[in-house]
Amino acid sequence: MTGMTPRRPYMVRAVYDWLVDNQLTPHLVVDAEQPGCELPWEFVQDGQIVLNIAPTAVGQLQLGNDRIEFSARFSGKPHRVWVPMAAVMALYARENGAGTIFEDEVFESNPTQPAEPAEAEENQQSRKPGSHLTLVK
Repeated sequence: MTGMTPRRPYMVRAVYDWLVDNQLTPHLVVDAEQPGCELPWEFVQDGQIVLNIAPTAVGQLQLGNDRIEFSARFSGKPHRVWVPMAAVMALYARENGAGTIFEDEVFESNPTQPAEPAEAEENQQSRKPGSHLTLVK
């Protein structure tokens, strides 16, 4: 399968649409240790964060080929979230666990970083390494 684009972006969009069409709440599991993540670092635990990406929970959601980005509030504070597609580990429904865990894929390059790279870099340096998710029920 050389020369093919990664399938993860297509699967993310498909699973997201399927969950929303079935009135379920999509939750995104992110490997916060991947380079390029812009996250609310105070909510990262064991190197991961689970984000509610339901249409009612986020604004300006973009499920791109190289990244997922949106704005959301965490403890009442607005944040811009930027997740490189390589950092997406799973997408599942809060209500019943329906969804998928993504297998490792090779991504050619990281997406272009959002503005304010100094702040994101500082936040990345202050996070702790941890374990990785292995199963979503």
